[in-house]
Amino acid sequence: MTNLIPRDSFFQDLFDFRRDFDQIFNRILLGRPLLADQAASKAFDFFPAVESYLDRDGEKFFCRVSLPGVDAKDVEIQTKDNLLTIKGERKRSRTFKEVEVMDEEIVYGKFERTFTLPEGVVTEKLTAEYRNGVLEIAAPLVAAALPRKVEIKVVPASKQIAA
Repeated sequence: MTNLIPRDSFFQDLFDFRRDFDQIFNRILLGRPLLADQAASKAFDFFPAVESYLDRDGEKFFCRVSLPGVDAKDVEIQTKDNLLTIKGERKRSRTFKEVEVMDEEIVYGKFERTFTLPEGVVTEKLTAEYRNGVLEIAAPLVAAALPRKVEIKVVPASKQIAA
């Protein structure tokens, strides 16, 4: 039993690998340099997790952005044409200048995410609420963008024979 690898270390390595891989992949998608000089590669420091969906029953578009540790006043939402852009910054909040860092997994700095909105979202009626570190954005859909149920008329059997 003494030669088993502690689970904490194994899972921590997996989480670190996933975080690093996500950052590399996001930088490639945004055309940011992977290494190069520090100023150029720090254009956006992290990419918050996002969940968006259409509720066709409620006739609304929803977007949820996970922003723990980000103050609501440090977040900005913009729409232009069919694009939704969310910008902000997670600021470091240490009270001491000289510290010995033991672990540092929380990423601080600026972020920006831009999404193409689905057809039919009324951007003029977009609303946003910030609650428990989650930004919730909602907008109604125009009726023309919703699926329409077509009624099927049943022809009586007597008319079918005559035809």
